[in-house]
Amino acid sequence: MSDNKEISTTGTTEIVNETAAHRKAPQDFLTAYGKKIIIAAIAVIVVCLGYFGYKNFVVAPKEEKANDAIWKAQQFYAMDSISLALNGDGANAGFEKIAKNYAGTKAGELAKFYAGSCALKLGQFDKAVSFLKDFNTEAKEIKVASLTNLADAYSELGKNADAVATYVKASEVFPEYDEVSSENLFRAGLLSEVSGKKEDAIKYYQKIKEKYSKTNRGFEVEKRLATLGIVEN
Repeated sequence: MSDNKEISTTGTTEIVNETAAHRKAPQDFLTAYGKKIIIAAIAVIVVCLGYFGYKNFVVAPKEEKANDAIWKAQQFYAMDSISLALNGDGANAGFEKIAKNYAGTKAGELAKFYAGSCALKLGQFDKAVSFLKDFNTEAKEIKVASLTNLADAYSELGKNADAVATYVKASEVFPEYDEVSSENLFRAGLLSEVSGKKEDAIKYYQKIKEKYSKTNRGFEVEKRLATLGIVEN
């Protein structure tokens, strides 16, 4: 009997000790890491509040100021006062300054496109490239225009390979925009001819013939192909 009681007492003691250990484990964990957890939670809250504050008290006012600044430059652009649109009139900023001062805003990004387009019209081709190559938009019509202008600037600088690649890229952005896509392919073909890349020129002209035969460039492409020795019945 005494042996059984001893075994029973020992087993009970082990169970009690094990249970106490399990109860103590969360307490030990909280003691060891509780402060770190609280600090981490506070940090998350601070970051969230900081982002909210940044969006509402920094980005939003900056976006509003950018919108206020760009409208006058757009007026100059619409009036074909290209130099004023790019550089401003002293009282109002031009696209170049707006693009730099309001980088990160939608209006500031749009100002890059306008600045590049203005620089191209003014013959400032390096400046046009610097603005247009960094411009980005989800609006297909504007993206096509920016790439076409960028390709034109490359062409003016004698960077024919860059120009051809950019014309082709422009033709692929909005392929259902027949007239513009065929125009970009045609320019790629002409520039390839000038660069002595006959096979590339033929490739671009044939693509126009296959996909855009009803466009203005589609009616011209047969002559270009014939000039290159491609005559089809």
